[in-house]
Amino acid sequence: MSIIKILIIILVALEFFYIMYLETLATQSTKTSQVFGMTQEKLGEKEIDTLFKNQGIYNGLLGLGLLYGLAFNTAIILPILIYIILVAAYGAYSSNPKILLTQGGLAIIAALLYLF
Repeated sequence: MSIIKILIIILVALEFFYIMYLETLATQSTKTSQVFGMTQEKLGEKEIDTLFKNQGIYNGLLGLGLLYGLAFNTAIILPILIYIILVAAYGAYSSNPKILLTQGGLAIIAALLYLF
């Protein structure tokens, strides 16, 4: 696998670790409020806080899966990237169209590079 493919996949993993950080550790921060378009008060509600923390774990596991794939089993990389793209497409459809590029953009590039 080329260095560029590896670097892009690492960037996708880092993106998902950052999302995990926002959702699990910095749930009520100004940055999380900006990124998700919610007030800090709304983010502070127990139900929202719990949902964000739970979702953060999933995002962290996606990042971990990509790094695991690079280190031990490259066959799992493309399915994870496709999953990320599909989730971003659903988010774009159900919530905000910009999610496709903000959450899925790097994964789309990585998947295309992986295929070629």
